[in-house]
Amino acid sequence: MRSATNDTLPSPVRRALVKFGADISVGRRRRAITTVMMAERLGVARTTYDRLEHGDPSVAIGTYMMALFVLGLGTPVAELADPRADETGTLL
Repeated sequence: MRSATNDTLPSPVRRALVKFGADISVGRRRRAITTVMMAERLGVARTTYDRLEHGDPSVAIGTYMMALFVLGLGTPVAELADPRADETGTLL
């Protein structure tokens, strides 16, 4: 199976990942957490965390979710796939 890279992602998905990483970066800096500290809290290498902040699609979704958790933002991504919020699916 081919992994998602910048070349295979639709541009709206790529832009969303870049924004997501940038938003996590802002949250980290607002809390005065260094990239080294954040990587340690996530249990990943600092280089992996740097890739996350740049919206790298090869970083595991669990790492993105853990970053939100560490920043105290809970798990808002879990609510995105809530079947009760799926209007299109309900109509089908």
